[in-house]
Amino acid sequence: MKPLPLPLRVAAGLAVTTVERARELPRQLTGLPVTVASQVLQFSMRVQQHVTELAIKGDDVLSTLRPVEESPSWATFDEDLPEEPSRNGHRAEPVAEAEDPWAAEEQAIAEEAGPAGVTGYDELTLPQLRARLRKFSAEEVEELLAYERDHQNRPSFTGMLARRLGNLQKTGEEPDDQ
Repeated sequence: MKPLPLPLRVAAGLAVTTVERARELPRQLTGLPVTVASQVLQFSMRVQQHVTELAIKGDDVLSTLRPVEESPSWATFDEDLPEEPSRNGHRAEPVAEAEDPWAAEEQAIAEEAGPAGVTGYDELTLPQLRARLRKFSAEEVEELLAYERDHQNRPSFTGMLARRLGNLQKTGEEPDDQ
């Protein structure tokens, strides 16, 4: 038997390949979104790497044009400071002031407590202060009001404290012990 002409054999092979691919198409379509997404991510990663490589090369070139300072003007070190000789000619070591540790602790506690013994008064919000207001005597509210006027002088705080002080003075109400 004589072989068929080449173009006819190629056409038959092409038809069979088309039918095979058509049969595989539904299976390939289900994985297509994942494949496309991963290819897009790979491409974007390659672009980012290429841009970073270009930036590094650019930094290298530009650093040769602009020399780096040996020590920045804002940096000071103890070695850079002039030494102060003492009376006997040796370098004077800094001496810490002799301070009573109990007094320092009491001062820190007093500063932490704030006016009228309110811890963190300056960070309180208006509702937080309002919730604590019934616990204060007239003297304590006066102290809070004076502190507020001397420091932050927030109108909403001074108004609320002034109204509370007026109510306490008018009614002679005692603070709640909660």
